[in-house]
Amino acid sequence: MFRSFVFSMLFCLTCMSGASAQQWARKMFKTTQHDFGAVARGSKAEFDFELQNIFEEEVHIASVRTNCTCTKPSITKNTLKTWEKGAIRATYNTRSFLGSKGATITVTIDKPYFAEVQLSVTGYIRSDVLFQPGNVEFGEVEEGQVAERMVSVEFAGRSDWRIVDVRSANPHFEVELGDPAGNFGRVSYKMYVRLKDDAPSGYLNDQLTVVTNDSRNNTLELTVEGRVVTPLSVSPASLFLGVLKPGETVKKRLFIKGNSPFRILAVKCANGGFAFEPSEKVDASHFIPVTFTAGNDPGKVLEKIEISTDLGNGVTATCLATATVLGADATGEDQ
Repeated sequence: MFRSFVFSMLFCLTCMSGASAQQWARKMFKTTQHDFGAVARGSKAEFDFELQNIFEEEVHIASVRTNCTCTKPSITKNTLKTWEKGAIRATYNTRSFLGSKGATITVTIDKPYFAEVQLSVTGYIRSDVLFQPGNVEFGEVEEGQVAERMVSVEFAGRSDWRIVDVRSANPHFEVELGDPAGNFGRVSYKMYVRLKDDAPSGYLNDQLTVVTNDSRNNTLELTVEGRVVTPLSVSPASLFLGVLKPGETVKKRLFIKGNSPFRILAVKCANGGFAFEPSEKVDASHFIPVTFTAGNDPGKVLEKIEISTDLGNGVTATCLATATVLGADATGEDQ
């Protein structure tokens, strides 16, 4: 299926020319248009035009250029092997420009064939609203901990301007607004953004939508970035148990290390063939003996092992266990 798709793409390239022959490159992009909407002056506004190499040949992005300095493009990864992903990052210049601004980004690909893809960026940079700083940057936050950042919101135009709501699709954010202050057509707020202690480990790249009583442009986007890091490490992160016969047993060990002494509360796995022997001691590192007995069903085994601890707000760590169970024919047993 995959090879026939590649060959049909090559056939089309030989039969077509010009812009039509470059559609293969456009197909790699998830989208080619983005509207930043209304953004505050000085705020951080970035968007990644994601692309994936869906072809057999290696793809190389030679360059990117823009027709307007209101948008700065950059390449996150120049060379993409089959199924690898990358992005063209568009950074909106909200400090040097105001009003309605748009740009066309031209992406030049030189391998396996020459092609150009055009990406479109639009938006409106408001001169009357200012975020300081221009985004919420949490940096690295340990899992189970609360982090808080303050953003100053300033408006110039009329004294009755108000923030009526702050929304986010991320349930791990909490926002508190101070009372509005100011006079003579100026209003300012102190906005406190908290990352709650139940946020899972991983990268943060989200948006807060600030809703105002402005009848023309009542929403503003504020970027939130950071990384929640786990205080636990598991080694190996992927536990290979081997190639086993039905009923065969193998024993391995997991090594768990924390940044402070902790106790293991439970070790769980949905597969009943696993058995664990965690210690009850309080220590900064633990060895966990793992016993796996292969079942009668042949095939691949792919199971998640979850280790619960008393660190912080009940921090957990996971490990992926894999194995192959042979069928009766492969083991040489009679049917």
